[in-house]
Amino acid sequence: MLQYIANEGKTYEERYAEALTTIPLYTDEWTDFNPADPGITILENLIGFETLQQEHILDASPEVKRRLLEMVGFTRERGKRARLLLAADKVVSPVTLPANHRFRIGEMYFETDRQVEVDDRRLIGIYGKRASDEEFLFYDQLLDRETKVPVAVFGEKPVAGDELYLVSNNLPSEGTETVFYFTLRERYNRNRMLAHTENTFASVRWECYTSGGWVEMKVRDATNAFLTSGEIRMWIPADAAVYNETPTKGYCIRAILERAEYDVRPRVTAIESFLFEVWQKHTISENMSFGKSTELEVVSGMEEDVYVNVFVREAKGESYRVYDYSPDPQRQGRFYDRIDHATGRMTIRFDKAVRGFGPERGRDCVRVVLYTEDVMRQYRIGKVLGYDKQRLNLPYVRIVPHNFSIIARRITDSGEELFDFVRPEKNEEGSLYYHLYEGDGEIEIEDAGDFIGADLFLAGVAVHEGADGNIRAGNHLDSIGEITGNTYYNPGEGTGGAFGETLEDVRRRFLVDMETAYTAVTTKDYESIVMNTPGLCIHKAHARMDETKNLVSIAVKPGTDEEFPRLPELYQTIIMKRLEQRRLLTSRIELVQPVYTEVNVKGTVYVKHHYENCAEEIEETVRAHIDYLNSDKNFGDRLHFDEVFHAIEMLDCVEFVYDLSIRPKSMAVAKMEDADILPAYNCLLYPGHINIETVTSTD
Repeated sequence: MLQYIANEGKTYEERYAEALTTIPLYTDEWTDFNPADPGITILENLIGFETLQQEHILDASPEVKRRLLEMVGFTRERGKRARLLLAADKVVSPVTLPANHRFRIGEMYFETDRQVEVDDRRLIGIYGKRASDEEFLFYDQLLDRETKVPVAVFGEKPVAGDELYLVSNNLPSEGTETVFYFTLRERYNRNRMLAHTENTFASVRWECYTSGGWVEMKVRDATNAFLTSGEIRMWIPADAAVYNETPTKGYCIRAILERAEYDVRPRVTAIESFLFEVWQKHTISENMSFGKSTELEVVSGMEEDVYVNVFVREAKGESYRVYDYSPDPQRQGRFYDRIDHATGRMTIRFDKAVRGFGPERGRDCVRVVLYTEDVMRQYRIGKVLGYDKQRLNLPYVRIVPHNFSIIARRITDSGEELFDFVRPEKNEEGSLYYHLYEGDGEIEIEDAGDFIGADLFLAGVAVHEGADGNIRAGNHLDSIGEITGNTYYNPGEGTGGAFGETLEDVRRRFLVDMETAYTAVTTKDYESIVMNTPGLCIHKAHARMDETKNLVSIAVKPGTDEEFPRLPELYQTIIMKRLEQRRLLTSRIELVQPVYTEVNVKGTVYVKHHYENCAEEIEETVRAHIDYLNSDKNFGDRLHFDEVFHAIEMLDCVEFVYDLSIRPKSMAVAKMEDADILPAYNCLLYPGHINIETVTSTD
């Protein structure tokens, strides 16, 4: 069914012919295609059933397709805002940034989710210390954002006991979350880590110096113990004190290696400290709730002039009623007082004793909704009619689900207006239960509950830019409305931004998953499973199947710092565990160490007049063709003499190739077939001695 588009319009005969021609692609054992063969009978019946069902498949509703995909474990992914970490680059003066404070880069906005304190807290010294030496090593270059020099912070051979010291001019108060960002030089592509592989190669203990000595800290490490660039979150203990032993005195945090079995030695290019989170979104309507019943401080991050709607719950559990602003403090009724301060700030007061009405103190007893003019003009969504799956269009698309809510207005028999704030996916007795399709800008009401006939209005609305919010690292962002002159910088790229999936996206993801090898059958399956082992750097893999022994031998080259790396024992353990989960029951598996052999080249080449550095160009061309370590060529790939010969011959400076000889250094792992070299299935070739004599042509 999931391939129905490709089969649409095909006749029974066309499908049958296509199936017959496809059989040899899957097996060479099925050779009897006569109608009397039982396999052909089964095939005819399946094709007939598919043909008869085609029309019904095409008519399947989106809801049916959605539920079918859910049955096999594939549900629609919701849209996500991109997340960014910001550093206060140059702090002119301390400032408190409220929730929903905006930062801008170009036409894109990022906003805080909570209040942030910004001051001149920063690192003033970075030092290392080896387990075998008491001397401090200076890493001050990591404080210079422009340098980007890779530093092996634990040396060329990290061992347990190596230390890294981070010294700052100040630390946050006890229990405060502190975020650092470590940028590492990632020379090799490492497969994405899984949660249970976070400490595969190393483990680190983080400590903070206090008045009582060194105290271990609670830490959440997204670098996997300095394997990849990422953030490290720390929670500061009590009584942090100045440490006097480092060359620069200050408040000190240190990392101590407890275990070090690195495949790639950590090389850090930058460390950014005391960061805070912002999220890519553009709030165009804010829905704020308060638990105070007399005076509220409203702070908005929106730049535009806003319209203010105030809703009050006068008794616990009741719906809200709308209150209006009145400049007359003695006027009785449902009114409030307001004092406007700087842009985006106001004070709202209620005087129940004078006006006769006011909020009952309690959670969410007051809601303040702030609209821009654009939202105010189109904030009415429609009316709840009560039929199943009613859909209503919203005036915006790419909506942030986390910030979205609507207001449902009902009118009592006495003509009084009652208001309720409803978020998506809240399925409670009598409630308005609806789904938000944020990418399409629609809501679908699944259960109207007690709200049939209610009018619906937008409350909180923010929009986002999906994957475009995953901006590159190294930008300076403008802080909107802040007058201190502070500047802000993102040391890492934005992450997580994505639009919500459509039904077709989910279907496409399912088909990709169906074609992904989870059980190893062919040699390509084995190679794919090894290459994608989580957490490992795998450069090359090649599988060979010996059907007489029912044995699959897999040669693997790890992507490590060594020029000719062997497969470490830890790699073997992780790969074999993964393969054991995916092999056929009767298959046997072995991992084979890679071997390397030089290829020596000798020859004479006639070159044209007036060409400089032709000998170097010829040698570079030869090396590129015989270098299996730094190219796409894999274990066992034949080295074709003709390819090397013609590559030299095609150079602009070459007149003709007079003589050329290519031979492996070790005939034990590579053999000659005519003029070609055929390496063993676990052998990689690399350039050895290149002796090309150049002769200037006399023509």
